[in-house]
Amino acid sequence: VQLQASGGGLVQAGGSLRLSCAATGGTFGDNVMAWFRQTPRKEREFVAEISRRGGLTRYTDSVKGRFTISRDNAENTVYLQMNSLKPEDTAVYYCAAETTGILYSSSSHYDFWGQGTLVTVSS
Repeated sequence: VQLQASGGGLVQAGGSLRLSCAATGGTFGDNVMAWFRQTPRKEREFVAEISRRGGLTRYTDSVKGRFTISRDNAENTVYLQMNSLKPEDTAVYYCAAETTGILYSSSSHYDFWGQGTLVTVSS
């Protein structure tokens, strides 16, 4: 599975961005998908994940009510809609895929990773 993330950029606090992650290879509908983020001072942090058919989602507490993960299995794409962005959301965002079907908010659980897209939120 190859993952290509896009959609990052510079936005003011309170603004919105939508990240996309396009998957090729494998069978997208077999993968639980997730977004993680990382800054130079922190380890990679779980942000959100979504089940194979999109019926179940999980979020880290700091983004609940602001971020929404979704997927389009026909387009082999997972999205992260980010609203009410804060400076502390600044990070490189990575999409990830795993094949067991289990939602588990740990980077070690995920087998495939995209290259990352930078999100910068200015105050």
